[in-house]
Amino acid sequence: MSVILPGATIGILGGGQLGRMTAMAARSLGYHLAALDPDPSCAARFLVETCVTAAFDDVQAARDLAQRCQVATVEIEKISIEVMRAIQEIIPMRPGPGVLHVVQDRARQKDWVAERGFPVGPYRKASTEDELREAAQALGGRCYVKATRGGYDGRGQDILTGPEDTGRVWSFLGGVPVVVEKGLELDSELSVLVARRPSGEARTYAPALNHHVKGILEWSVLPGPLPHAVANQAESIARDIAAALGVEGLLVAEFFLTRAGELYVNELAPRPHNTFHSTEVACATSQFEQHTRSVCDLPLGSTELIRPAAIINLLGDLWVDDAVPPFDRALEIPGVQVHLYGKRVAQPGRKMGHLSAIGATPEEALQKVQEARGRLNRAP
Repeated sequence: MSVILPGATIGILGGGQLGRMTAMAARSLGYHLAALDPDPSCAARFLVETCVTAAFDDVQAARDLAQRCQVATVEIEKISIEVMRAIQEIIPMRPGPGVLHVVQDRARQKDWVAERGFPVGPYRKASTEDELREAAQALGGRCYVKATRGGYDGRGQDILTGPEDTGRVWSFLGGVPVVVEKGLELDSELSVLVARRPSGEARTYAPALNHHVKGILEWSVLPGPLPHAVANQAESIARDIAAALGVEGLLVAEFFLTRAGELYVNELAPRPHNTFHSTEVACATSQFEQHTRSVCDLPLGSTELIRPAAIINLLGDLWVDDAVPPFDRALEIPGVQVHLYGKRVAQPGRKMGHLSAIGATPEEALQKVQEARGRLNRAP
């Protein structure tokens, strides 16, 4: 029997904000929590009963964590496969190491998606500067170059304007293997969240519409105001990918929608996702409760949309001279909530929290949350 009932202990590999918010939902369901993270002051530390400070490739620490738990999951893709296999020898690891093996290397992920007939934009792989130049020539024009491993929120990637720009980009990214993606004429970016439990039940959330600035998500709105045909196609593709990967837990598929109406898979994430934080205020079941239900093989919650909602990220740039932003001004707007992650050090570009807002329409929710964010700017 794969069901893990409340009262058991869930191990979370990673103690960032996603682990913190998962822990909050799991505690409400009656679970105990243990986390592993290399940062002794990680965001989840004070939401879990046990926090093991260790590297994501520390097999012995992972085994020690597993001995305290009945099931384990992830909130970040950086976990070593060896760690996940060691845990799997002791307790269920959901998602399994096979899922992360595919996802945590961008080149392997792109190949996996393409080989199974899912739509991806034109891309090439490069392991040398000459191969990067050849890829740029083959793809033509503007390209996005991404390190195959690591990198998040715009880090580990750069824009290649043409073959003559190869040397600069190769040096900037540190001479590591990369994926080269042809620049597309984009209409929008969207994402779909799928939850799957080991017993086979699966549920899908409506697509979110997303906006990024310098590679970092700025805002997301749910449901995304998208054509029905596009939304249905994205949901169908995401469900099929989750089934093909054999995901136990959550999977988010990010998509590009081109101006020509073509839908391409961008990236996959087998964990809770920034673009679905709005499920906490928009849906019958938040992504964090759903994550808990799915890895514990409980019946999945309803993904029904109760009302439109939007979120906007709060970066460390707001904490000028370590002063707390004037959140009281944002909270004057009806339907706006503040969600902070408990991070002790604010740094430019670091996600410190987010604002959420509900509205009668997606557009109203987005307008509210953008106005609330604007109120946090301090006068010079």
